[in-house]
Amino acid sequence: MGAQLRIYRRRMRSVKATKKITKAMELISASRIVKAQQRVTASTPYANELTRAVSAVASFSSTNHPLTTAHENPRRAAILIISADRGMAGAYSTNAIKEGEKLAALLRERGLQVSNFLVGRKAVNYYKFRNREMAGTWTGFSDNPTYENAKEVADALLSAFLADSTDSKTGVDEIHIIFTQFRSMLTQEATAKRMIPLEVVESSAPVSSALLPMYEFEPNAAEVLNALLPRYIEARIFNAMLQSAASEHAARRRAMKSATDNAEDLIKSLTRLANAARQAEITQEISEIVGGADALASASAGSE
Repeated sequence: MGAQLRIYRRRMRSVKATKKITKAMELISASRIVKAQQRVTASTPYANELTRAVSAVASFSSTNHPLTTAHENPRRAAILIISADRGMAGAYSTNAIKEGEKLAALLRERGLQVSNFLVGRKAVNYYKFRNREMAGTWTGFSDNPTYENAKEVADALLSAFLADSTDSKTGVDEIHIIFTQFRSMLTQEATAKRMIPLEVVESSAPVSSALLPMYEFEPNAAEVLNALLPRYIEARIFNAMLQSAASEHAARRRAMKSATDNAEDLIKSLTRLANAARQAEITQEISEIVGGADALASASAGSE
């Protein structure tokens, strides 16, 4: 019985140590979520307005720009998947990777080859373990991305898009992005969006059919698109990275809180088992003492 009690106490010490770690990670993630939310809130209006500006140029000009005009016979598509560098965030990275798998299957049904561009060690390790080709990988900044990180990724994607897909193995005709959209502390959703060719985003404000907007482009629409579209891609990727970072912190806080609660429940269960084992040990000791006393009393009575 004493050995069983030692086992329970050893497990309780181990679970208590784990609880301290998960509680600390929960508090760290909770403190980082606030800053991550602020960065998302600050970057989203810029990304939205830049999207509207590029959409306006694409919608109200007759310029056929390669970044806004779909290829007649697309051959290859790029998928940028944003995942986490570290684990202990529940199904955060898994959901993004699964969404990427679904999108890749849809693209292959259209007869397109898929080039995978991966952000985060979780996605990189997933593809590396399965011996899949990776057109580009970036790690080390998933929980705190900078604009320079987004620009590096955007430059690689634009270079692949501007390359001829018929002559080059690295050239792509479409660019899609998979990221986790931050909706609230409790809700984060893996989302797939096409960035290039540009999907025209109409303004939500009602516009009278009799009053059409008039745009003037200086020096011309093509030059405006050449200047705006790289910024558009960088802003969209940076905003996606920020939303993914906020989602990662929220998912990790939720996972660590669940782990802490489970550790508390396990400690209570082990405490009850240890108390029961200790009580059984005490009862056995008392029984042995009483039995020994009875035996001595019986022996004394017999000798008399």
